[in-house]
Amino acid sequence: MRSSLTGAGRSFTCLQCLLRTPARRPIYTPKPAFSHSARRLSTAQEAPDHQPTPRPVPTIAPKPLLDIKHIRQNPERYSQNCIDRNYKSLAENPQKINNLFAELQAQHREGRALRERGNALRRQIVAGPGSTSQNDPADTTADEFKDKTREEILEEAKKVKAELQVITEQETRLQAEIDRLALAIPNLTWDETPRGTEPEVMSYINNHPEPEPAVSDRVWRSHVHVGAELGILDFAGAAQTSGWGWYYLLEEAAQLEQALISYALTTATRAGWRQVSPPSMVYSHIASACGFQPRDANGETQIYNIAQSAEDTARGKPELVLAGTAEIPLAGMKADTTIDESDLPMKRVAVSRCYRAEAGSRGVETKGLYRVHEFTKVEMFAWTHPDLFMTQEIFEEMVDLQTELLSGLNLHCRILEMPTADLGASATRKIDMEAFFPSRRERNDGWGEVTSASICTDYQTRRLATRAKLGNGRLVYPWTVNGTALAVPRVLAAILENGWNEQEKSVTIPEVLRPWMDGREKIGPRHRLN
Repeated sequence: MRSSLTGAGRSFTCLQCLLRTPARRPIYTPKPAFSHSARRLSTAQEAPDHQPTPRPVPTIAPKPLLDIKHIRQNPERYSQNCIDRNYKSLAENPQKINNLFAELQAQHREGRALRERGNALRRQIVAGPGSTSQNDPADTTADEFKDKTREEILEEAKKVKAELQVITEQETRLQAEIDRLALAIPNLTWDETPRGTEPEVMSYINNHPEPEPAVSDRVWRSHVHVGAELGILDFAGAAQTSGWGWYYLLEEAAQLEQALISYALTTATRAGWRQVSPPSMVYSHIASACGFQPRDANGETQIYNIAQSAEDTARGKPELVLAGTAEIPLAGMKADTTIDESDLPMKRVAVSRCYRAEAGSRGVETKGLYRVHEFTKVEMFAWTHPDLFMTQEIFEEMVDLQTELLSGLNLHCRILEMPTADLGASATRKIDMEAFFPSRRERNDGWGEVTSASICTDYQTRRLATRAKLGNGRLVYPWTVNGTALAVPRVLAAILENGWNEQEKSVTIPEVLRPWMDGREKIGPRHRLN
């Protein structure tokens, strides 16, 4: 029998218990004969010991409903989770929440006493001065004010009202601070996620093209040099036009971009994923609710903000940002709405331009298309039943699709169960796929991330007020899953490097892309930059 968080006719099991489920199914095929050893990932930097000032939330923003009770009951678990996930500056949030909750309870008690006194005073005003309480022996207010004038009683009532107003403001302030601290806490981690910075290598896709590096790796096998030799990449023109981190795709490279998009969309739609064309700009509160903050854990800017006029700012118009991934507008599509159980799982696939303000430090490891500010990506996103096994089925379907796409492109890849230090705020579990790049031999043995897939449980839907209505009428928070179908620039770079024939000065086009490349088998040195 499946363990579930919520569902029609099912018993309740809390999220932390679900994430401790020992059952784990293999993701893909066994390892091939060749096995490339895993290399230690660079240790992630600790998060700065501060929290960014939260932006004012507009009134139109969905009202999040977090399980703060679970945080209060399990402060050590949430605190350790923050430490494991490299959010050390947030590790004290659970205890702060408990301290604030104790203050809030004290304010509630004081407010309750004041409200009771205010009610008694109102009764005394109605009864008139000098009267005594006949119906409630516990009501001593009447005896206290039996010798007072009506004006004195009214003055006392005003005093109680003023004190109650202060209490109410304190309660509002404390609750807002509790909510702010809870919103900042990352999602709980799947118990089988590796702790620390080391990923677990699960399996490989295709055999290694050349276990030993070729003599000319450092020059001709870089996609930057390949693109320049074939005249299909222009970084100099983009630097002049837009700056570092942008690029022009020319001729066959531009055509290859569209071929990769069509290939990914065709594969996903045949598997039952329905297409969406999402907006590129979203409200900043939608991006934050999805787990994308203005700055990352290392304090670097992540998101491009759209400038507002002074008039819009004064009116409190919500701030717009450029979406870093289609995951954000797809998740926001169902904000403040209720999904019928019959529509779950709801699977969507979208093509979008993605914008990342932080493109890494300039250097050889980020030169070219590997880390850029703007790129095209095909993204899968799904809402599922709040059930671990049902959600894992969709998650594994995503991973299988990613595997199929990369396998068809003849890229040698490894599939990784990512460690806690590499999880974003929203993910409870994350699987990455890294392709082999000949030009990155001296960095992580040539491996570079090309796809990612995450289970986010109800982290996003609680913050976006997305609900699902079960057959019995019960409202629950569905879970969300997201995964890259194909990120164009990195995959294109991997194809150029792995398909390069130095003798012919040509790149072999993967067979699966040829229908969208006019049937051509190779990109030859026919075009050069002017």
